[in-house]
Amino acid sequence: MTHTRALPLALIQLEVPPPQVVAQIGEQPRWFIDALQLQPDDYVIVRPHLGDDLPAFDRVSGAILSGSWAMVTDHADWSERTAAWIRGALEADLPLLGVCYGHQLMAYALGGKVGDNPHGWERGLKPLTRSAQAHNDPWLAALPGEFQAWLSHRQSVLTPPQHAQVLASSAQDGCQILRYSPQALSVQFHPEFTRDIMSACLPAGVSEDGTQLVGEDWSRELLRRFWLQTRPQPRAQAQGA
Repeated sequence: MTHTRALPLALIQLEVPPPQVVAQIGEQPRWFIDALQLQPDDYVIVRPHLGDDLPAFDRVSGAILSGSWAMVTDHADWSERTAAWIRGALEADLPLLGVCYGHQLMAYALGGKVGDNPHGWERGLKPLTRSAQAHNDPWLAALPGEFQAWLSHRQSVLTPPQHAQVLASSAQDGCQILRYSPQALSVQFHPEFTRDIMSACLPAGVSEDGTQLVGEDWSRELLRRFWLQTRPQPRAQAQGA
């Protein structure tokens, strides 16, 4: 019996962190690789800001769109090119997970409005509230009514795309999770973060308040569920076999 190798997951890196952050914790793909314990054959890194071509939809199993220190509202060429690719990926039913900047870029690409959060920076470990609609979502039904996640962002999705479902919110941001299709979801928070990553990403002179994640890391669980969705699913055994 032959086994077909699973297609790789695309880790789409959207710009680079500041040098002092890279020196401490590396660049965005490393955080997802570590969080999911990915092996070299499991992923491919795509860097649109360096001119990389976005992957053909039939050459990857899915894609994670990373966070960034850039702003969607700057409309950088690489960002606009990635937005166009997102629209095609949705049409092709490619599994997508947008994170922070990736979350905002997906919303912008699909007709939503992104801009500076009127409530200011949202950063650190914050409580999120699951919406009533999430009760019927296959990924989110197990979420408690309130859970914690790491956040670090100045811009937000101010108006979600018309057909997106808003599945979680926080005190400062009404669009913490958006569902676009059975295969496509985006989150404003950082499921790949640890406390060390959060601390390294804080601006100079700003320190964490000592808050520790307590209980199950539900945001990390969402990241794992997305990863499992991109893996080949076992076929049901035929009757009588």
